[in-house]
Amino acid sequence: MEFRIGVNLGDVMMDGEQIYGDGVNVAARLESLSEPGGICISRTVHEQIRYKLALNYEDLGEQAVKNITEPVRVYRVLPEASATERAGGKRKAQAARKYIRRGVLSMAGLAIIAATIIFVQHLSLRPPTPSASIPPAQPPAITLPDKPSIAVLPFSNMSGDREQEYFSDGITDDLITALSRLSDLFVIARTSTFTYKGKAAKVQDVSRQLGVKYILEGSVRKEADQVRITAQLVDATTGADLWAQHYDRPLRDIFALQDEIVQMIVTTLNLQLTLEELGILVRKQTGNLDAYDNFLRGVEYFWRSTKDGNAKARQMFEKAIELDPKYTDAYAWLGENYLWGWVFLLSPDRKDLDRGLQFAQRSVAMDDSQPFAHSVLATIYLFERQYDQALSEAQRGIALGPNDAFGYETLCYVMNNTRKRAEAIELAEKAMRLDPRRRDFYLCLEGWSYIQMGRYQEAIPILQRCLAAYPNVGSHYALAVDYIELGREPQARAQAAEILRMSPNFSVDTFVQGFPNQDEAYKERVRTDLHKAGLK
Repeated sequence: MEFRIGVNLGDVMMDGEQIYGDGVNVAARLESLSEPGGICISRTVHEQIRYKLALNYEDLGEQAVKNITEPVRVYRVLPEASATERAGGKRKAQAARKYIRRGVLSMAGLAIIAATIIFVQHLSLRPPTPSASIPPAQPPAITLPDKPSIAVLPFSNMSGDREQEYFSDGITDDLITALSRLSDLFVIARTSTFTYKGKAAKVQDVSRQLGVKYILEGSVRKEADQVRITAQLVDATTGADLWAQHYDRPLRDIFALQDEIVQMIVTTLNLQLTLEELGILVRKQTGNLDAYDNFLRGVEYFWRSTKDGNAKARQMFEKAIELDPKYTDAYAWLGENYLWGWVFLLSPDRKDLDRGLQFAQRSVAMDDSQPFAHSVLATIYLFERQYDQALSEAQRGIALGPNDAFGYETLCYVMNNTRKRAEAIELAEKAMRLDPRRRDFYLCLEGWSYIQMGRYQEAIPILQRCLAAYPNVGSHYALAVDYIELGREPQARAQAAEILRMSPNFSVDTFVQGFPNQDEAYKERVRTDLHKAGLK
């Protein structure tokens, strides 16, 4: 098996197990320029090692590489020195010998970095290749929808400051939200497109994996009161560029700039918009740029899905509202923040749910056109046992955001809790299609539907696949109920043991009482089955 290696010298930013940044991106591009078994290096590496190793280098000149603004000067590493160089002066030879040991160690270190980049960006998402002549099996491509389809990949942060990552992510989020409102377009969810963040992926592979024809990608640089955005629309099935544009604008024009990008996509794809959609596609959320900045920071903290992140997100949303009391998006996200803390962080304070309700209601009262706010409000109404209001708000969210995977997830959850299990399965399938990289998550909801419908055998493989990707108490409880109903008590007790391992203080009565299900008979069956599984 032969490998290609690209070596670059630059800053590498780390987020957990992921590495990214321009230094990583350049190394990945150099790897693609290498021949099988070869090594390409950047100018910065060449300057550091050219007199320290007994190697030759072929200057390949300036190379324009994808997602990198400036051309990169590339050198091909030649393994043996030429006869002329071997006959070079004694002083140069002595210098080479002096540094050879240190140079070998340096090159080895750079090779390790390059190998890490290659494995993280190219090999971690697919199984090992058994031999050089047999390529790994590729999952079948997802069928394209019967309408124009697009995925917006995370825009690269070109500021050179890791702390500005929230801003480029926020621009990406805004564009996804705006495009998702268009009924004549199919738009992949943020939670799927952001799995490609910091990774070198071919647009053709993204097209296969997400089932879309078009890819929007770009970069953002924010400096003081100016912003520079580059955007490129690609036909991912062929790799052809449809258009590319470079924008330099004052920061105060950020919403108009986003609207301009969306309008360009609408024009390029010849979308037929409704009268409502002919309005401003990207709403000017606030006139206060400091409020907008705090809001974007809050969203970034929220997506960390941790207790600390949730607390910091709350501070940012509250600061945004303080700066602009009419900032409807900030109210909606603050409502979701309180809901998330109460449900997933197990906040003991019931007032947190009430606060979430107040903020979501205020957001909708000020602006009825936000899909996200209606979906948040629907979930809170469900936990408040206000089932009619929950159903109405969830349906409103879908009507306003026909491409909103979160909206379909919310409506699915409401349907599952209001005896509409068959409809819930259909909604879970729609959410999966809009958010294919989180398919296993939506299987949790689908498996729960099958159990409530008495289709226990069908639920087992679905829930097992869900648990393999998303270990959670809810799916273990569902399997425990499933196995008891099938008379398989040992398997049910194994699920109960997992529940206690994950939640040592688990109480059946507390769990069932907090269950927002409208079907009292089902809740009692759950209580009985969990007791039979050995839980108290």
